[in-house]
Amino acid sequence: MQYLLDTNCCIYLLAGSHPALTARVERCAVGEVAISAIVYAEVALGTAHGKSPDLAGLAAFVGQVPVLPFDYAAGRAYAGLPFRRGRFDRLLAAHALSLDATVITNNEADFADIPGLKIENWTLPL
Repeated sequence: MQYLLDTNCCIYLLAGSHPALTARVERCAVGEVAISAIVYAEVALGTAHGKSPDLAGLAAFVGQVPVLPFDYAAGRAYAGLPFRRGRFDRLLAAHALSLDATVITNNEADFADIPGLKIENWTLPL
């Protein structure tokens, strides 16, 4: 199974602010958890505007968590989604659908209206 981290979960991991999330990620096999290039772009945008993580922290993070390219199949999936604000979330959802991956997020409501999308919240204790 493949898991794609939402931006909020990347930020939580980088800050070490959600032990349950960190524990779940650490139990996964190498390569089982990844981020979309869309999420990378969103985190990098924050970094460019002075938010955490800094460039070195972001580089170290993506050295451990693979960044998957947003490709043709993801673009086709995006075109079929119902329109709603929050384009980064929609792009991430489309990417996950194209890979048959599960989105790991603390914002389940942002993805609730997307048919067929698998979401899990790993910030909650088991």
